[in-house]
Amino acid sequence: MKRFSPLFLALGLTFSAQASDGNDVEVLHWWTSGGEARSVDTLKEMMKREGHVWRDFAVAGRAGESAINTLRIRALSGNPPDAAQIKGPEIQEWGKLGFLASVDDVAKEQRWNELVPHRVSDYLKVDGHYVAVPFNIHRVNWLWANADVLNKVGVQPPQTLDEFFSVAEKIKAAGYIPLALGNEPWQETTLFELIALAVMGTDEFHKAFIEQDSDALTSNKMRETLEVFRRMKQYTDIDSPGRNWSDTTSLVIDGKAAMQMMGDWAKGEFLAAGKQAGKDFLCIPAPGTANQFSFNIDSFVFFKNGATQTTESQKMLAKLILDPDFQREFNLSKGSIPVRVDIDMEGFDACAQDSMQAFLRAAATDNLVASLSHNMAIGRASQIALFDVISRFFNDDNVDIDETMRHIRAAVLADRL
Repeated sequence: MKRFSPLFLALGLTFSAQASDGNDVEVLHWWTSGGEARSVDTLKEMMKREGHVWRDFAVAGRAGESAINTLRIRALSGNPPDAAQIKGPEIQEWGKLGFLASVDDVAKEQRWNELVPHRVSDYLKVDGHYVAVPFNIHRVNWLWANADVLNKVGVQPPQTLDEFFSVAEKIKAAGYIPLALGNEPWQETTLFELIALAVMGTDEFHKAFIEQDSDALTSNKMRETLEVFRRMKQYTDIDSPGRNWSDTTSLVIDGKAAMQMMGDWAKGEFLAAGKQAGKDFLCIPAPGTANQFSFNIDSFVFFKNGATQTTESQKMLAKLILDPDFQREFNLSKGSIPVRVDIDMEGFDACAQDSMQAFLRAAATDNLVASLSHNMAIGRASQIALFDVISRFFNDDNVDIDETMRHIRAAVLADRL
């Protein structure tokens, strides 16, 4: 998220909108289709049963960018919604500017500190106070594979980066696309992130992209990450430029490609095509990242609407989102896993159950890692800049690695400017 101007601060912090009447809550979000929309309808009904009115302010388009732009306009004009879908460092941005209300009392009542690992809950707090509530956990570091293609070629899913290249060479020789990738900057950066996790390890990845350490951002491990990243390009297909992620997943579903590295939202495409996990398609950790869990969280924040305290409707909404029944229903629809560590995973598919076990292991060993490519590790300004740097390097073999490392460093540090 870009730094706000002094005018934004002056106007934004002196908003004079009327507070909600205590019984209704206006919610800005971008969940407008599919299972997400159905889950939102469920949450609306739960609010209604508790005597509260959900006023929907859904803004579709551009993976939430349109909604965030609308939110800025509303906040600037002194009329923010009661709740809004925001995640990652942007929560800190809004909180530091004084826009967000605390839900500490709800967090204490539901024991969020016990139910949500600290690597996750840290992103929900500003100055130690909860200002956001999480819906779910997406695991980003997945490899999806067409089981039939692997069987025909006679290879096993790769567990390491070295195995990936060995397997990919055999798949390519057999006439299949080894790695399905759409050449969109965010897809390319997702692949870069998963390679960086494997090459750098959790500690150095965290040092580079979370702590934003200059030495780590230009280290030998970063160089190796870029070398591996560029090497993978030869195993993608010539039709990849501009292809969206779901069409890319379809290549794996249809048996034209063997593998794709993508977050767990890809699973929904396989299931929608009538494919069965463990039989038709395989879900395994991205090569070299079995002990790590790169996470992406969907969350709501709560805005002060002319009052210093949250309204009763805001508190009820926060409480219902962490309700065990809603956690199950929402995540069964969305393909992610519950953010609560105490949820019974019976009824979830094999991939989701594997994901929850990986989440618990990573939480216990401090190997939970905020996703670099999905608005969790760095702010919006840095992410836009990083997408450009990574995409240019991947698509132009003449771009120098040393130059790229300097640009990666500058991009990651851009939010400090």
